[in-house]
Amino acid sequence: MGWVKETYTQESDAPMVDNLFRYSKGFWKGLFICYDHYYVPRTNNDLEQFFRQTKACHRRITGLRNWNRYIMRNGEMIVLVQDALRQSHVISRLRSVSFEAYKDCKQRWDNRLSGAIQRKRFNRDPDAYLSGLEHKWDQLTR
Repeated sequence: MGWVKETYTQESDAPMVDNLFRYSKGFWKGLFICYDHYYVPRTNNDLEQFFRQTKACHRRITGLRNWNRYIMRNGEMIVLVQDALRQSHVISRLRSVSFEAYKDCKQRWDNRLSGAIQRKRFNRDPDAYLSGLEHKWDQLTR
């Protein structure tokens, strides 16, 4: 908020500047960072619009308003994927990824999803899930 002191330099502005600094003294230091650095936006409207576009795309595809399962299945990076697909140079960026890096990422992805898949199977039919585990255990102990 240094720009306030630089902008309001007249003697009649002093009470207003003092009041503003006393009032905002207890606020978090980074709260007004947008006024000191022009490249930090004042609001998050652009970010909200970005998420809203992705949610609207999901709603058009599935017909569902809630996209929690969509994010759980596809990951929290799905909004970045949707944005990347809109970019013109996405093919060249994908070609720059090595097959080994892709395999490593795919393995991490499968490991991440396996827990959610198992929970969903258990919640859908606990008896069948547990009997499947017992059957696998019997096969291992024989």
